[in-house]
Amino acid sequence: MRMTRRSFLAGSAAGVAGLALARGGSAAEATAPAPKLRIGARHFGYDLERAKKAGMDGVELCEGGAADRLRVADPAAREKVKAQMKTTGVAVSSICIDFLNGNPVATDARGVAWLLQAIEAAGDLGAAAILVPFFGGASGLLAGRQLKREAVDALVPRLKEVAPKAKEAKVMLGLENTCSAQQNLEILDRVASDAVGVYYDIGNSTGAGYDVPAEIRALKGRIAMFHFKDGGAYLGEGRVRMEPVAEAIKVIEYQGWIVLETSCPSKDAVADCKRNGDYIRKLFGIAV
Repeated sequence: MRMTRRSFLAGSAAGVAGLALARGGSAAEATAPAPKLRIGARHFGYDLERAKKAGMDGVELCEGGAADRLRVADPAAREKVKAQMKTTGVAVSSICIDFLNGNPVATDARGVAWLLQAIEAAGDLGAAAILVPFFGGASGLLAGRQLKREAVDALVPRLKEVAPKAKEAKVMLGLENTCSAQQNLEILDRVASDAVGVYYDIGNSTGAGYDVPAEIRALKGRIAMFHFKDGGAYLGEGRVRMEPVAEAIKVIEYQGWIVLETSCPSKDAVADCKRNGDYIRKLFGIAV
């Protein structure tokens, strides 16, 4: 069944028995079931068979090179993906337009067209979100710790232009950046569409020095999807404090995709994604 943002946000309340009450949570939080989450990965591209071997529920399709027409915009390419989806049971969680880091969506003349192509493709494939990245000097939204006002002023009208199409397709545009939760909320409030949210990366935010659980709570209802990673470590063995992150995700009642952007210490993406996926499921009390 295709999962939309609305179904993601319409699920169970948060909490682990005993933990919520011990930390001042409500009885409802303490007794609520584990959140309904699906685990995807960026590692396998258009090879859904390998994703299945890794125990993934889905894949994030990535566009790595700037071209007037996205690969995923080609109906023939999508039909091949759909055939794999049918035989493997693996879904497409999301589409990431990686090259926007060098070709900023706010200023490149093709920015709106790329977003519209990705929206159409995501709607066709049943993907829940499109990752719109803002990293690097060209596309970054921060100067130090402050928002680049000119960049945001250029970005907002373009997001407003495409948001109705995203909403119609039941797809959410997820902004991934190094902004704080409050800075992202400022941008989202200006766009004023529930089809635009934050693609929240717990590894990036930890590295930027943010209080990740507090940020997740502040962004309740505005998170399109999560990236999980922790530098060169397996999840649970690095800098990111995973238990408080999991608790925050439960508290905001997030229902949807967690996509692995993890490293592969063993150099075996199938084995390492399976290890990280199993860790996430155990962390959230989901049967492995």
